[in-house]
Amino acid sequence: MSKATLGAAVIAVLCATASVQAADLPYRPYTVNQPLNGYSWAGPYLGANLGYGWGEVENNLARPSGFQGGVQAGYNWQSGQFVFGIEGDIQASGADDRFASWKFSNPWFGTIRGRVGYAMNNVLLYGTGGLAFGELKAESFGLTETHTNAGWTVGAGAEIGFAPNWSAKVEYLFVDLSRDNFVLTGTSNSLNFSTIRVGVNYHF
Repeated sequence: MSKATLGAAVIAVLCATASVQAADLPYRPYTVNQPLNGYSWAGPYLGANLGYGWGEVENNLARPSGFQGGVQAGYNWQSGQFVFGIEGDIQASGADDRFASWKFSNPWFGTIRGRVGYAMNNVLLYGTGGLAFGELKAESFGLTETHTNAGWTVGAGAEIGFAPNWSAKVEYLFVDLSRDNFVLTGTSNSLNFSTIRVGVNYHF
């Protein structure tokens, strides 16, 4: 089973096992056309996440992978069962790999994404996509070269409200950072990778 398939399975199980009653969770005034006894996803939130990423370097056989973790913040608008929002995050990453004399790593990355989702009371299913940015680091024979590039990202996830003001999520993202010329390799290199992560959010 691929890691992307595993991530989809985790999302499905998480949604299927949600048992919190939405009537016990808070209504927020940022919601438009939402029943007063329904769970509201609207408003600002702040949270943290932990995950694992794996990918590949263009024009090199290095396959950086490793654990990642960071923080996210966002804002949602809700109309009925439809949720629209924007989210930004910044991540520290331990992903690295070595091929021959070259070692590639991705010390950090971040995203700024739109989110579009469908809410079933306290369960939110969503798609997301937008801007990605991050660092690709190359090392060879004691020399180091780093490039910070922008690119794009797309993904999907599920989020569940489990207590007043608190939610948990599982999310898959594919990130593609644009290529740049590396002196150490004598060619252009870029990084693309997948990440599966879990997180918690506090809703204000």
